[in-house]
Amino acid sequence: MKHINAGKINDLIGNAAKKSAVEVEAILVKSRSLKRLSLEDSAALLMVEDKALLDKIFSAAYFVKEKVYGRRVVLFAPLYISNFCVNKCLYCAFRADNKVTKRRRLDISQIRQQTRFLLERGHKRILMVAGEVNGGVDFYVQAIREIYEERLGAHAIKRININCAPLEVDEFRKLKEAGIGTYQIFQETYHDSTYRIMHPTGPKSDPDNRIDSIDRAFQAGIDDIGMGVLYGLYDYRFDTLAMLSHIEYLEKAFGIGPHTISVPRIEPAQGTEFKIPYPVSDDDFKKLVAVLRLSVPYTGMILSTRETAEARDELCGFGISQISAESRTSPGGYSCVDNNADSDVQFCIGDQRTLDEIIGTLISKDFIPSFCAACYRRERTGEAFMNLAKPGLIKDKCSFNALVTLKEYLDDFASPGVKKAGYGLIGQARKSLDERAQLELNTFFRAIDKGVRDAYV
Repeated sequence: MKHINAGKINDLIGNAAKKSAVEVEAILVKSRSLKRLSLEDSAALLMVEDKALLDKIFSAAYFVKEKVYGRRVVLFAPLYISNFCVNKCLYCAFRADNKVTKRRRLDISQIRQQTRFLLERGHKRILMVAGEVNGGVDFYVQAIREIYEERLGAHAIKRININCAPLEVDEFRKLKEAGIGTYQIFQETYHDSTYRIMHPTGPKSDPDNRIDSIDRAFQAGIDDIGMGVLYGLYDYRFDTLAMLSHIEYLEKAFGIGPHTISVPRIEPAQGTEFKIPYPVSDDDFKKLVAVLRLSVPYTGMILSTRETAEARDELCGFGISQISAESRTSPGGYSCVDNNADSDVQFCIGDQRTLDEIIGTLISKDFIPSFCAACYRRERTGEAFMNLAKPGLIKDKCSFNALVTLKEYLDDFASPGVKKAGYGLIGQARKSLDERAQLELNTFFRAIDKGVRDAYV
């Protein structure tokens, strides 16, 4: 597989087991300075089993997350527009030969109806998802335009990220022109033989084409990229180090790494009898999230509703900076009552809470729920974003804009209990701002009270 030296990674795993506690603690000191960790450093942390050392890893990850992103947690919703797919991935309900899945491709009116549902709940950020089909880019572009055009009074979707199959450079340019934020694609696994077993036929059977798709997106001018692996297909230590190796390649080739890293674990899918080859325990999952936060401190980390509410609440403390909320994993799913009852869902949902309930929980834990998309619209993307994120400067803008978007949500969508708690959180959070920022925030809040929406710095 391109850019992945499997022998080197296996050697790193073997040698890392020999690291002493003193050497591990030296790596953690380095991580607290917000320096990128080497593959050797990351391997050493991934091999830690001692509880006392693990607690120190978690503490360092908590520190780094706070230093770079502050207390804000970005919220978004996935919007599936089609579950037609030409691939036959063994673990996926959307695979072409799955006779159980009911196929559906949303038309324009349905896309707008689903978007309006999300707006009515208070969502402002969408991850658009589709299976792989030939010539799909024109459909994606049309869907993007319709989503952006939908309105609920003064409210509109601020940012559309997209998770779709590899495209050619000219197709990526069409997505860029349509106004996407992040292009997200998961390698699933970087272990070559496992990849080929899991993806036996279809365009996805070529692992190098999938890796190269990120290069093509950069070449087309899309400078915010999202990466990830599907944990459970192979040894989590190998896949984590291989992904970090891929990131090192991107940093050398393009000067920047990923805008986000996602960490999905395999969940049951209808119509499949797939048995997870390498299940990742909750403890190991918690560790790999912390290690990724320390390894690439500038990168946003995304956790989906595959995970339980309890796990998501905990992981926001020391690694995760973005979470999906009140998700549906089927086309048209926001018209359904039960997340997991449809015959066209991609995978089962673990966190069944509503957006309002998730926001209430975040507030109770002193996190600032955020719907901000200011960086995307202020052109703080790619290298410009990294120049602020790497030294820990982005959190000031993130925290300010998070408070603004939180007030908008509280005023227009929140339940009474969440509204009261949210105003209390804002009152406490504004005290941490300097005098100038407090005055500016007051100006923004007065404008919101007069009906202004979607203001940001």
